[in-house]
Amino acid sequence: MKFNPADRIQDLQYFGEFGGVNPSISDSSTYTFLSAKTMFDTFEGNTEGCYLYSRHSSPSNLYLGEAMAALEGTETANVTASGMGAISAVIMQLCNAGDHIVSSRTIYGGTYAFMKNFLPKFNIKTSFVDTTNIEKVEAVITENTKVLYCETISNPLLEITDIKALAALAKKHNLPLVVDNTFSPLSVAPATLGADIVIHSLTKFINGSSDAVGGVVCGTTDFCLGLKDVNDGAGMLLGSTMDSLRAASILKNMRTLHIRIKKHSENAMYLAENFEKNGLKVVYPGLKSHTGHKTMKKQMNQEYGFGGMLTVDVGSLDKANKLMEMMQEKNLGYLAVSLGFYKTLFSAPGSSTSSEIPEEEQKQMGLSDGLIRFSIGIDNDIERTYERMKSCMQELKIVN
Repeated sequence: MKFNPADRIQDLQYFGEFGGVNPSISDSSTYTFLSAKTMFDTFEGNTEGCYLYSRHSSPSNLYLGEAMAALEGTETANVTASGMGAISAVIMQLCNAGDHIVSSRTIYGGTYAFMKNFLPKFNIKTSFVDTTNIEKVEAVITENTKVLYCETISNPLLEITDIKALAALAKKHNLPLVVDNTFSPLSVAPATLGADIVIHSLTKFINGSSDAVGGVVCGTTDFCLGLKDVNDGAGMLLGSTMDSLRAASILKNMRTLHIRIKKHSENAMYLAENFEKNGLKVVYPGLKSHTGHKTMKKQMNQEYGFGGMLTVDVGSLDKANKLMEMMQEKNLGYLAVSLGFYKTLFSAPGSSTSSEIPEEEQKQMGLSDGLIRFSIGIDNDIERTYERMKSCMQELKIVN
């Protein structure tokens, strides 16, 4: 049977402690034991179903973790307080002083800053390469390399990595492949393509309402238990714990994820096709003009489309800022970072979400001043939205 993550999420069913259709929220930071021996065994990691301390785990977090494991097709998952909490814990768990990481050149600015500026304090170095070119990736692997890292759809340039090919390279060199799938939940399932660990910022499409911050690590039971080990688990010791109330809230929002993703993708495709017809320099994986279109089509679940992210280059930062301000004034969305909201969000990544990347490196990778990153909303009448966006562009003489 074909893997459909939406069906797996739907098949999950929990009862609250009083028979409620929603699982009860665990409102405790610590948990009691009926015997001192059970407490000791729990500290040693030798008990199932016992809760110790909410930094370690809680029922609410485990429910959300099970849903995310079902979504990504992994054995289990650990939720964290943020996407960066997930990323930093995974990298610190996999790497020691003197180790080396090979990462995609275009990644979220916070991830870039963590690898480029923070990890060298621990003598951990990173090579940033074009992961759409497998030969270039293999050329920088050394005997000290411990991780291959990429984003399914890169932030902000929307480059598409061939996950299956990169996974084969990782296995050839006995390396774990870590994939950030934040931009493409449901559309792509990296674990089914060979990725060892899948990360999300739950803040974005998964939650979908821009009211919570969270992250998740999806992987094997052994790896996720290792992250929670009280002696040397990076997830446990770095303290990136999700609050139980937030976990319960995100779990509820996941029930509509399949509907939302389809609409995000449908609207983004409509806008991308029409912007391209208008002569705009638009990048969207669903367009045949996208260099990674065939790769994306090969590894995606067609039912959920090409995702809700697109970019448009309007030529200069001044034009980009004026257009975004005008679109916000006309209620077409918000000039804001992040993504996955029900309204369209737009920002100039070079001066916002990717500002951690030096200007010279931004130019080398093709991140221009005039680039606007759009997270397309779930507008009911996308034709109306398009006409109003086009009117703003005409007023600013960006299109005829």
